[in-house]
Amino acid sequence: MKAMFSGALVCLCLTAPAFADAPAWRGYGGNAQHTAAAPAKAQKLKHKHWKMQVDLHAQGDFLLTHYAAPMITASNTVLVAVKTGFNDGFRMEARKGADGKTVWKTDTDFILAPHDWTPSFPAHLTAQNRLYYAGAGGTVYFRDTPDLATGATGQLAFYGIDNYQSNKTILNQKVMIDTPITADEAGNIYFGFMVTGSNPLNLKAGIARIGADGQGSWVSAATASGDSNMFEVAQNCAPAISADQSTVYIAVSDGGVGYLLGLDSATLAQKFKVRLKDPLSHSDAFVVDDSSASPTVGPDGDVYYGVVENDSGHNSRGWLLHFSGDLATSKTPGSFGWDDTVSIVPAAAVPSYTGSSPYLLMTKYNNYVGTSPSGNGHNEIAILDPNATQKDRFSSATVMKEIMTKLNPTQVPGQSVGVVYEWCINSAVVDVKGHSVIANAEDGHTYRWDLKKDKLTDIGLNAPIFEAYTPTEIGPDGTVYATNDAILYALGN
Repeated sequence: MKAMFSGALVCLCLTAPAFADAPAWRGYGGNAQHTAAAPAKAQKLKHKHWKMQVDLHAQGDFLLTHYAAPMITASNTVLVAVKTGFNDGFRMEARKGADGKTVWKTDTDFILAPHDWTPSFPAHLTAQNRLYYAGAGGTVYFRDTPDLATGATGQLAFYGIDNYQSNKTILNQKVMIDTPITADEAGNIYFGFMVTGSNPLNLKAGIARIGADGQGSWVSAATASGDSNMFEVAQNCAPAISADQSTVYIAVSDGGVGYLLGLDSATLAQKFKVRLKDPLSHSDAFVVDDSSASPTVGPDGDVYYGVVENDSGHNSRGWLLHFSGDLATSKTPGSFGWDDTVSIVPAAAVPSYTGSSPYLLMTKYNNYVGTSPSGNGHNEIAILDPNATQKDRFSSATVMKEIMTKLNPTQVPGQSVGVVYEWCINSAVVDVKGHSVIANAEDGHTYRWDLKKDKLTDIGLNAPIFEAYTPTEIGPDGTVYATNDAILYALGN
């Protein structure tokens, strides 16, 4: 089912204003292709400039929460989602990148969808410098001029704001945004939403679009995939947009297995689809809601997406699936992928590389201790060549060639020798000008991996903690941002 609606509850204007300076970091993966390329060379990891709590009620020794990526304007204002309640309860805060001082803050009535690991809060900064963030009932709030203490605000619903106002109580109970929000270059936004039961509008879980003009549309996961068994968008799966802005990539599932879809960015009609398969067993791969893997679109249009294996033969590493832009051709997979969104590394940033690929991939490469058949806790990060192959070190599969790998340097106390802390990233920023990547780890450190010298430098943030996966970012002044133990740190010279 699909419908189109328009209208917004606004304080001032609706049409997104045009800004000369594009945001430095728009949201998850940095941009709509999720390539995670930094806008500036990173400062050295020498000092903590400032820090702030992003969860006022972090719970447990295992912090199983996917904290959202901050957004950073061209004027160096950092926009941060803060969890204020034990379960629900969120607000958006704007902080000055230079010193962390508060510019403004505002609460939202957003309600999380049913979940296991806590999903990230949906928010995104468009190329026009408009901030969108999630509200209750599948609605979205917006705020213009986010660098200033005041700005035009409003509320939109992909099914019509008048419909929301007329059915507010039931829709707040039944409809929830459950993926990050992504915007294309024109300021149109896309996201997945969950529906937990019957409702007056007959909404079904699926994918929504709200145009820069406020018009909304949606399509159910079943209709988008052409498969009536598909009843949800993969939770935490941030939509990705092709470079020509024509296609939206997103995953749907039946709660276990599913498809990667390519939808028309204007109409949400299906253009492409591929059943997600385990490349070793050739059975359906699993699409799990605890993952925060999202599609990455490469400079050549190829699409990468991580899944969970459907056998016991890969140490719970999952697979990084690799497709042509039309999803018609399956290419060589990567040897890790279950909860990672790969970043794009220009081949020139790795001087030791002698292959022919114009770009490489940076990925988490954990090897979880105690998993079948050979999980040994030697947790790595890796640079892969998407167009060259090798025999997998962990199975009989043929996988993307490892160009460089780096082991976490910190031994886990009480474990056998060689068991080191996991890298706790789901999207790692690439410092293109500095020939490096920045990665967060569960040992309480943030690391810079110098790809010229193949060397790690680091800064200690806090005590080690076992936690779910978070992104890293770099601002327009080179400040590095990393979230560890429910704290956002601003790091630099």
